[in-house]
Amino acid sequence: MKRLLPLLQRKSAETEAQIPKPETVPGELSQWQLIRKRFIRHKLAVFALFVLVVFYLIAAFAEFVAPHSTQWRDLDYMFAPPQIPKVSFRHGIHTDALMPAHDPVTLQKGYRASGEKVPLGFFVKGEPYRFWGLIPMERRLFGIDTSRLGEEGFAPPAELHPEGIAPSFYFLGADKHGRDLFSRLIFGARISLSIGMLAVLVSVTLGIIIGGISGYVGGLTDDLIQRFMEILRSFPQIPLWIALGALLPADWSQVGIYLGITVVLSLLGWTGLARAVRGKIMALREEEYAVAARLLGAGHGRVLFKHLVPGFTSHIIVSLSLSVPGMILGETSLSFLGLGLRPPVVSWGVMLQDCMHMQTVAHYPWLLMPVVFIVTAVLAFNYVGDGIRDAADPYSSK
Repeated sequence: MKRLLPLLQRKSAETEAQIPKPETVPGELSQWQLIRKRFIRHKLAVFALFVLVVFYLIAAFAEFVAPHSTQWRDLDYMFAPPQIPKVSFRHGIHTDALMPAHDPVTLQKGYRASGEKVPLGFFVKGEPYRFWGLIPMERRLFGIDTSRLGEEGFAPPAELHPEGIAPSFYFLGADKHGRDLFSRLIFGARISLSIGMLAVLVSVTLGIIIGGISGYVGGLTDDLIQRFMEILRSFPQIPLWIALGALLPADWSQVGIYLGITVVLSLLGWTGLARAVRGKIMALREEEYAVAARLLGAGHGRVLFKHLVPGFTSHIIVSLSLSVPGMILGETSLSFLGLGLRPPVVSWGVMLQDCMHMQTVAHYPWLLMPVVFIVTAVLAFNYVGDGIRDAADPYSSK
């Protein structure tokens, strides 16, 4: 019998292992687990979220990712066209070298291929910089491999060139000052994406506080807040943004202008969320858990922000994700019109100031590249917001 006991235990363990374990019952999942499972099924929203994560990572590591600094320039390559990287067994990663040339008929400056190659590489040495303004570095993610310049088939460095012209690499072309558009787009993403997110955080904070007080207190306070919100909502948004942006002093510092534009963009963005918060608070303030908290001695502020507001956090997140595109477009519009951020600050709106003249755009269409990044970021935020909204809807069948 003692010999049979281990055998029976092993057989029992094998039988239990063969029995399929039941999947987690949906009713046992928390609200956020259900939202995450439904959001993952929204493939387009997941892809859009991945795009936004890449954008923000690139913006965070802009000094390392960008081939050049924002103010680096080479006047020999004004309005240089984009140079697409190529790969070959002989030359590795490279691009065709450009030489300035003039049209003999129109005398307009242009560029021609010199027949030489410009070597490219990853983690190459470039101009010195300070990462996040703190850590001195020279390595950049991608750029010209200066150690291979002058080799057979490659362009020589500037000191060996007959005309003293340095080899160039402009992935998305150059502007009228010979500055690298790709580098400026990366640094511009840091400003445009952060100012949109910061303005939304300010407007969401105002919406939760003012809308929560309006719905929780009620009475005369509610009436006064609602009438004030109606007055604000009656003004056209873009003209009011322009008027407020024009009031910012021109002698303010870059940080002052940045914070001023953030306040201007958030002054009108909080009213819609405040009304939604007011309606939710009015529906929840008489619930049993809220009444029980008040009977136990909890203060009004604790009941409002500790017990009632967390009940619709998913709605707040949806509102936040859907409001960021409007803030990005608002900053772009003000900066494009010269009423927002101003040079030497680099943002996508500031870069679009070079596209004021249609003749310039017709000859140098790569100056419109900020539009591609703006449209991509706005669409990504909208798709992520739609995905979160569908996932947070308890009546959604997706």
